[in-house]
Amino acid sequence: MADVVVKPQVGGGGGIVIDDDWPGYSLDLFSYPAHYSGDLDCVVVPHGVIMDRTERLARNIMDDLGDHDIVVLCVLKGGYQFCVDLVDKIKALSRNSNRTLPMRVHFIRLKSYLNDQSTEDLHIVGAEDLSFLAGKAIVGTGKTMKALLKHVESFSPKLVKVAGLLVKRVPHNSTCLPDYVGFEIPDRFVVGYALDYNEYFRDLNHICVISERGKTKYKI
Repeated sequence: MADVVVKPQVGGGGGIVIDDDWPGYSLDLFSYPAHYSGDLDCVVVPHGVIMDRTERLARNIMDDLGDHDIVVLCVLKGGYQFCVDLVDKIKALSRNSNRTLPMRVHFIRLKSYLNDQSTEDLHIVGAEDLSFLAGKAIVGTGKTMKALLKHVESFSPKLVKVAGLLVKRVPHNSTCLPDYVGFEIPDRFVVGYALDYNEYFRDLNHICVISERGKTKYKI
């Protein structure tokens, strides 16, 4: 069985690295919706581990940005659960600290997948006018951030930081890593915790690898 190790990363994010030969956890060890029976291969990140890691990221953000007036830019739909939990963790820390982090949350949507393939056709919805970002510190959450960052920076924010629950290792990937990383995972298509396959699996709490049967069953 492969080890799961912590790997420090530039920017203080420090993601948990899950090796390529990590077999994942057996589905028999966890509860999940019965209607997905046979549609999943394994659990990659259990829900409890996600929550613990999210709290650590919230603490890192508080340490770096405490006392700033920030705007949290949540990327829908896949990023909404991570964003909600991250904001809740930051609010809880603020209530029990002498440092405060005033926040506003704005939602936008990016779509770049058809079935399990990423496409070049990226649509940004809800980001037409982000002039209110001028002079603010921005924390972006979600995936497919490269095009969005270029768009956001055109509105002259004071500071931009990216928080990503997952970073996938893919060949020839030149994308900059998020400043706050939850987990670095192998190049496998994962679902759950609001990550979908053609709108299915958003009701799954754990992050799991979809099976070939699942891809076929829900393919459009």
